Amino acid sequence: MQLTLGTMLASSARRYPDKAAIRAAGREISYAQLQAGAERAARVLIDVGVTRGDCVALMCFNTSGFVIAAFGAWRLGAVVVPINHKLAAPEVDYVLRHCGARLVICDGALAKVVTAVATCPVLSTDSTVEGLADFDALLAAAEAFPDELAQEGDLAQVLYTSGTTGKPKGCMHDHRGLSLVAAYSSAVVPMRADDRSLIAMPIWHASPLNNWLLGGLFIGATIVLLREYHPLHFLQTVQDEQITLYFGAPVSFLAPLQMVPHFADFDLSSVRAFIYGAGPIGADTARLLQKGYRNDRFFQVYGMTETGPSGTILYPEEQIERAGSCGRSTLPGIDRRVVKADGSEAGPGEVGEVWFRAVTIMRGYLNDAEATEAAFDGEWYKTGDLARLDDAGYATIVDRARDMIITGGENVYSKEVEDALMTHPAIADAAVIGKPHAQWGETIIAFATLKPEQSLDIDTLRDWLGEKLARYKLPRELHLRDALPRTPTGKVQKHLLREQLTAAGVSATT
Repeated sequence: MQLTLGTMLASSARRYPDKAAIRAAGREISYAQLQAGAERAARVLIDVGVTRGDCVALMCFNTSGFVIAAFGAWRLGAVVVPINHKLAAPEVDYVLRHCGARLVICDGALAKVVTAVATCPVLSTDSTVEGLADFDALLAAAEAFPDELAQEGDLAQVLYTSGTTGKPKGCMHDHRGLSLVAAYSSAVVPMRADDRSLIAMPIWHASPLNNWLLGGLFIGATIVLLREYHPLHFLQTVQDEQITLYFGAPVSFLAPLQMVPHFADFDLSSVRAFIYGAGPIGADTARLLQKGYRNDRFFQVYGMTETGPSGTILYPEEQIERAGSCGRSTLPGIDRRVVKADGSEAGPGEVGEVWFRAVTIMRGYLNDAEATEAAFDGEWYKTGDLARLDDAGYATIVDRARDMIITGGENVYSKEVEDALMTHPAIADAAVIGKPHAQWGETIIAFATLKPEQSLDIDTLRDWLGEKLARYKLPRELHLRDALPRTPTGKVQKHLLREQLTAAGVSATT
C-alpha cells in the first residue's frame, strides 16, 4: 500500500467510521463522512479541470471546507498550496503565478482579494459569493470519485515561506514525508485516539496543518476547528469542547491572561498538552503560564516549514530549568547537528548553525534550484538559525543567519519589508530589525533616511505599506536617521542599529 495522505485518512475512516473527525461551527463530520467528502471533492476538482500534479490553492480560515478540499486534491495526486489569508492582493498574485495554480478555493470573505488577481477558476467556500461557483454546493451534489491516484513520492504540498531575497519560496513536500510528519508528531506528545485537538492558529501554517491536523487524523483523534483565534473564543472552545491538546504561538497563551478579566472562571482542566512554537519563552513566562493555566503540561516544538515541520522538542519537565532553549531531543526520525562556520561540530559553549536530516524535510524550493542548493549540504538542511550548545546538548538560538523576524508566530524577513520601504517616495535608505517583545516575541522596527525636504511618520508609513504587505509585516516603529551604519562593502550593520535602540531605551517613533 502506498503511504499517502489519502490512504492515511482511509485507514482512520475504516478504524473509526462513526467517530467525529472534524467539529467546526457547531457541525460534526465523522471519519466516514470526511472520507466520503474527500471522494466527492476529488470529483468536483476533476469537473473544473484539475488533474494529477496540478496546484490547487486554498485560501481559507479554519473551516471544514479547507480540510475536505485538501483531501480531495490529495486523492487526485494534485498539489495543495495553502495561502496565508492575511496577504494583500499583490502577495497573493505572486504565489498563484509562481506555483501556476490551476484552481483557487477561497473563503467567501476573502473572495475580493483573490478575484482581483486570480487568472484561474475560483470557487468559494463557507459563504456564497455572487459570480463564483460554490464549492460546498458542488460538493453536496457530486458523485464520489473512488480511486486513489496519488503515489507516495508525488508532490503533495507547496508551503510558501519568505526568503532572504524578499520573495516567498515554495517548500515542496511529498506524500510520504507529510505522512511521516503526522506519524512523528502523534508519537512525540503522544497523541491519542480519544484526544480532542483544537486548531485555532491559522490552518495554512505548517505546524497547525502538518503536525496537529494531519497528526490528529492519523491517530484517529477529533479535530476542533476555531474559524479564527480570539482570546475569549479560545477559552470558551477549550471549555465547551473539552479540548485535550492545543498548539499555538506563545502570544496565543499570553493574550487570554492579559485580555480576559474572568480568565480564572474558565474550566481548562481537560487539557493534557499545551504545545507552543515559533519562539522560546523565558522561565518567568513559563511559570506565569503554568500558574495561570493551572497546568504544567507545556511542550515547546522547534522546527520550520522546510523540515515538515519537524525538529526538536522541550518537554514539560524541562520548561523551567531549560527555559529559553529549543531543546535537545529530536522528534522520531530526525537527526540534528550544530555546525560551526568551519564545518566542524560545535561543542559546549560554542555557536553553530542548526542542521537537520530527515525524510520529512522538503524536496526543495519550487522553481528555485539556486536557493535549494544553498539550503542543503548533502542530506542535511541548513536552517540558518545559529544556536549555542550547553554542556548537556541543549541548543539556544542566539541569532538568525537569514535575518528573520518572528512576530506573533508569523515569519517576516527583513529584506521583504525593506524592499517595500524603498519604494516609498520619501525614503532614501531603509533597514528593518526585530525588537524583543514579551507578548509578540518580536516587533518590527524600521530605520530610514529620508530624501531632501521630505517628512514621514509611522502612521503615514503603515497606511502606505498596507497596500503592499500583510498587516503583520508592517513596522510598529519608525526611527529616522541621517545615515544608516554600513560596512565598507555596503551592508547595513544591524547590530549597531540594535545597540542604538537599546541605548536609547525608546519604544516610540523618533
